Amino acid sequence: MTHSNSRGIRAWMMFDWANQPFQTLIVTFIFAPYFVASVVGDPVQGQALWGTATAIGGFATAILAPVVGAVADRTGARKPWIAAFSIPYVIGCLGLWLATPENATPWLALSLFIIAFIGSEFTLLFNNAMLPDLVRGRETGRISGSGWALGYAGGLASLIIVLTLMAPAPGGDKTLIGIAPILGLDPATGEPARATGPLAAIWFIIFALPLFLFTPDAPRRGNLTGAVGTGLRDLLTTLKNLRHHRSLTTYLIASMIYRDALAALFAFGGIYARGVLDWGLFQLGVFGIIAAGTGAIGAWLGGKADHRFGPRPVIRAAIWLLIVVSLTALLTSRESVLMIPVPPNSTLPDIVFFIAGGLLGAGAGILQAASRTLLIDQARGHVDAGQAFGLYALSGKATAFIGPAAIAIATTVTGSQRLGVSPVILLFLIGLFLLRWVSGGTDRGNGTDS
Repeated sequence: MTHSNSRGIRAWMMFDWANQPFQTLIVTFIFAPYFVASVVGDPVQGQALWGTATAIGGFATAILAPVVGAVADRTGARKPWIAAFSIPYVIGCLGLWLATPENATPWLALSLFIIAFIGSEFTLLFNNAMLPDLVRGRETGRISGSGWALGYAGGLASLIIVLTLMAPAPGGDKTLIGIAPILGLDPATGEPARATGPLAAIWFIIFALPLFLFTPDAPRRGNLTGAVGTGLRDLLTTLKNLRHHRSLTTYLIASMIYRDALAALFAFGGIYARGVLDWGLFQLGVFGIIAAGTGAIGAWLGGKADHRFGPRPVIRAAIWLLIVVSLTALLTSRESVLMIPVPPNSTLPDIVFFIAGGLLGAGAGILQAASRTLLIDQARGHVDAGQAFGLYALSGKATAFIGPAAIAIATTVTGSQRLGVSPVILLFLIGLFLLRWVSGGTDRGNGTDS
């Protein structure tokens, strides 16, 4: 590997670091619980609105991703697409500052979130599509895992900034390091949580820059006008031919289901902790730090395991770990842990949930990194990278509403926010079952269809 190529790969991995604070700060641990509890003020209505906005963003991504991916394959270069979708991402994140408490028009904030969500998904799609041109063979799993690990480290670093510089600790007006929130951020008006949007935007602008400067891109092969029609025809041909690639098709369906379960677990993890355990911003931040830290370690170790064993057994192990996490959350409340009653004001439920957060991060890091490399194994020789990751995005978003909807239905039927996570376990089990019909993925050189 040449020095310039090594620098390009490191810059490619840095993009995960640049994008991750959106998932960590906005989608999961800080802004989403703040929106539900403070902007809307009604946990049920707030959770429903947030779920609806996430579903809209997911649906838009699902519809557009395969088409845009196919067009990008025809034009060749991916960096212009990343730059184009970075604009709505940054604008959406900056606008989240407008989400004031008890806002009479929460749809303004939700609309900005949707814009940022779509921008984030597409920048990641095209960043992923660059990987097969940067590295091949057995190194793919290691590089993918290292990229995800760096991403989780970015989320961890952003959470540390929030807790040490922006958010006061419980019961006080000072942050974790004993200073007042920087820039005069006022917790009474939700400014520490609202500022996570601009923080994610500025973070992205700074740390995405190395990708544009140092990572080699595929050569431009044609203009956009001619590529649209050709790309659409290529996509239709690919969809028709999927029936001849049974393993790839089965994998897309399996990953659609288990990634939907993972997304639902993450999307409602902070909301769940806020409602069931009555956690505030500080506890949610610590929870996020634990999950992000173990996510970085998990992704890194998962990449090494992927390199040695192939992605498919690594994915199976990660799903089983996430099932354990889901069961632990289901059986933990302020009154009991694993169905064993605890005294009032016991900290044991908090400790158990922190541990579950650590396992959640580790399992998610392993699963996401290995899933990316198994897709490359399945698609190589059958589908171009842009189309493959477009279909991957489609399969991941086409049913993105299922997890949130199932949680909402279970919560309504049982009348329990805690029992509302139970459908996630079923989705993980279905995805695990379908992996039985995915060939390859146990040897880096043999990711072929049956």
